[in-house]
Amino acid sequence: MNALQALKDAAEPRPVVAIVGGAVAGSEAAAACAARGAIPVVLEQGDRPYGKIEDGLPRWHEKLRDKEYRKIDQNLGGGRVIFVPRTEIGADLSWRELYDDLGLSAVVLANGAWRDRPLPVEGADAYISRGLVYQNELVYWFNHYEDEGYDGPVFEIPDDVMVIGGGLASIDVVKIINLELYARAFRERGIDVDVVEMEIKGIPRTLEAHGVTAGELGVKGATLYYRRRKEDMPLASADNPTPEQLAKLRAARVKIMDRVVRKYLVKFEPLCRPLGLLTEGDRLTGIRFQRTEVVDGRVRGIEGTEFEVRASMVISSIGSIPKPIDGIPTRGELYDYEDWDTGTLHGLPGVFGLGNVLTGKGNIRDSRVNAIEIIEKVVAAYLGVGDEPEETAGARSAETEAVAEEAARGKPMSVDAMRALAKKIDERHRKIGYTDYESWIEAHRA
Repeated sequence: MNALQALKDAAEPRPVVAIVGGAVAGSEAAAACAARGAIPVVLEQGDRPYGKIEDGLPRWHEKLRDKEYRKIDQNLGGGRVIFVPRTEIGADLSWRELYDDLGLSAVVLANGAWRDRPLPVEGADAYISRGLVYQNELVYWFNHYEDEGYDGPVFEIPDDVMVIGGGLASIDVVKIINLELYARAFRERGIDVDVVEMEIKGIPRTLEAHGVTAGELGVKGATLYYRRRKEDMPLASADNPTPEQLAKLRAARVKIMDRVVRKYLVKFEPLCRPLGLLTEGDRLTGIRFQRTEVVDGRVRGIEGTEFEVRASMVISSIGSIPKPIDGIPTRGELYDYEDWDTGTLHGLPGVFGLGNVLTGKGNIRDSRVNAIEIIEKVVAAYLGVGDEPEETAGARSAETEAVAEEAARGKPMSVDAMRALAKKIDERHRKIGYTDYESWIEAHRA
């Protein structure tokens, strides 16, 4: 009997767990809950459950994306999980109804980090779409602007872009900019170059294959401005590393970033932080920076070292944070967690955060063990300067197993509440035209 039918035909109380978000963390949690005898109900805001695997990874990650799609489909398909797409918490279903009224055993928040962290300069957001662009919207555009009927944001990339950031997403962004600029320069010479193929080969090899030099094309390219050094980049980390491990980790970060610079001809400007805005009329035209130093692991500004950089486009790529949901307490930019190890939320018994919504990280998950191996294999491959990764964010983690164990152990849902929930799900499915997972995904393939 599939999960929805079990809910409809309930004869005795049983744990029922709502999981908000159906991508990597959510699908893994759903499969883990089902394996423990609970009925998982996945509430997904989009048509497809692929989250940042679909819209946060640049489109050259085709193999990685397909691999993750298969994992998610395997977790959510087959009838063991109740999938409810087009259902956003706070819009289609209030948090109060979900948490207080339905009588669920537990709620797992796996809704990811979709909101761009604001550029930390006062007044910057007044210039969004007027010289200031945030990373998530840019990557979405890059992934979909060639799709038939695309009606999302449109960007014309100028050849003097600055990117402010320093993590994996920032490197994705500078790669997007340079690949787009070089592809355009090739087209102006009558040479058609595929952006994805150029990402695989690298820009220097592509130039060589067509008998031209970077100087002849005259592309300035993107510059990444980072408040720390290459060796400090958050490409991977380890808990309480020994001095020897830390030295190896820093050396690996430098080596990987150097490969990125060589392969994609990006420029890197370390030890500077944004301090103010340069504007002309209603447009942002650049940033005033201050030089920094790293002292005992902390970034410190150096007085009297301010400098200005003009740019036609400033891209902020300093991380993603969860979208606020009315009813979920927050502390700063993240949800207010009582225990960061278990993901329990303050004042909300039976609610757990998992994945990017807990960490605030929107890419390959930060490894707590074997950091050197992760950075050399997974991270280098992700950035296009290593071999194909064997492991990605979809691997079932100890955190996922622990959250699923706790959620499935929650107070069983009453028979009446189970049947009432089944009725609500049926109504929602009929409204959006949903029948079963496999048919729905087939009908909504990109």
